[in-house]
Amino acid sequence: MGKKDGVVSVALDTLGCKLNQAETELLADRLAMMGCRLVSSVAEADIYILNTCTVTSIADRKSRHLLRMAHRRNPGAIIVAAGCYAQRAKKELAGLEGVSLVLDNDAKMRLPELLEEYGYLRKTGGEEAANSRHDGFRSRTFIRVQDGCNNLCAYCIVPLVRCRERSLAAESVVSEIRAKVAAGYKEAVLTGTEIGAYHHNGLNLGGLIERILSHTDIVRLRLSSLQPCEITTGLVALWQDERLCPHFHLSLQSGSDSVLGRMGRRYTTEDYAKAVSLIRSAVPDAAVTTDVIVGFPGESDEEFDESYSFCRKLGFARIHVFPYSPRPGTGAAKMEGQVGTGVKRERLQKMLTLAEESAVGFRKKYLGRTMPVLWEQKSGGIWSGLTANYIRVYTKSSEDLTNEITEVRLEKLYKDGVWGL
Repeated sequence: MGKKDGVVSVALDTLGCKLNQAETELLADRLAMMGCRLVSSVAEADIYILNTCTVTSIADRKSRHLLRMAHRRNPGAIIVAAGCYAQRAKKELAGLEGVSLVLDNDAKMRLPELLEEYGYLRKTGGEEAANSRHDGFRSRTFIRVQDGCNNLCAYCIVPLVRCRERSLAAESVVSEIRAKVAAGYKEAVLTGTEIGAYHHNGLNLGGLIERILSHTDIVRLRLSSLQPCEITTGLVALWQDERLCPHFHLSLQSGSDSVLGRMGRRYTTEDYAKAVSLIRSAVPDAAVTTDVIVGFPGESDEEFDESYSFCRKLGFARIHVFPYSPRPGTGAAKMEGQVGTGVKRERLQKMLTLAEESAVGFRKKYLGRTMPVLWEQKSGGIWSGLTANYIRVYTKSSEDLTNEITEVRLEKLYKDGVWGL
């Protein structure tokens, strides 16, 4: 098979967390080395692979939509559903028209070999592999350092569809980052289900970061989500190295202690506030971003107001807001006091409005400042990229800025970021 020169074209899509993105990137690398041509459009693909998410019912719906749309746009393509939704509901996805293969998380990383085994592709390698990456992977790379979660939060399905906690060897992580640097990447994002739980041969997350900084030439190193209890004086002291991006995604979920207790979270709002204070005192210009769930079972008006007020007080750089979504097999799905759809919708809108106000307030603090920006892509004649503290910056330039870091003066608010000159 193959539409061009006998080479199999593969399109990959990802839903969900940065760990999913890291795993998709690994699959893309391996498929490229097997001689596949990576394409961005399903219409051009011989094989379409969707790395699914099942953390909410919305994620489930998006997965089904993308798989059906892929079949409509390219009925002749081999369609593969992989990942967390495939782990949870294999028969459901296998029943979708056009889906040829459904792989759970254990089988997902063996996908290239399975495609070869089933006769969907043949290994060729060579020059085609070296030239088969597409532009979407060039500036920032996601590096998987850990997988699995031992925390059984009441709302979360992740421990049911992922493995128990396990960490990759530091040598493997360093080797992968070195390879990405050699390929031209400027920024690496360390990802996992719970990266703060990283532990391998006596090395914790702080030790892993030190190893990466001392053994690689990565220009920027960014971390994905952490828990409040993982923020220590020793950890934040590492940010004296300017290659570490001053951006901390610190999971909150609720700003009400009683809701946090029902959720099974292992901290209080006081613990959380102390962690944020430590970050801001030790890391200048730090952006603290978070996740918040509204409408958790039993959430009263007073508890929602507590959560709203706490988020307002902390002044997050960005808040990702989610309406509570019952997940099969989780403790919260069986709880009494499920919040009605209308109430959840109202609370969602109120928190989203606060999220926008908070994000704008954070960006305003940097207007007039000159900051380095890593440029990622050009669309409609306008370039976009990110500062180290995760502000989206836009500009116009006749130069090719792809994957370049330049000093930019932040002039005014623009779209979801700022306009730079």
